[in-house]
Amino acid sequence: MKETGVFRKRSHDSLAVGVVCLIVLLPGLVGCVGEEPKPSPPTITPDQVRGHADKAFENLKQEERNRTGTQAEPPR
Repeated sequence: MKETGVFRKRSHDSLAVGVVCLIVLLPGLVGCVGEEPKPSPPTITPDQVRGHADKAFENLKQEERNRTGTQAEPPR
């Protein structure tokens, strides 16, 4: 008879844990559903990518020139 009481207590405890979890998680789920989707970032054209890469490469070359102390363009 005692085992039945222990079993009932455990099932009530797990039910209580389940209810608490629902109470805690449900507002978060509802909040995510109500959030508006974010706009997509603007697309970047290949010309823009190339321009950014060229600027970065020029900056790297300038840093190397400053580090070595030479101002002349190295031969290609």
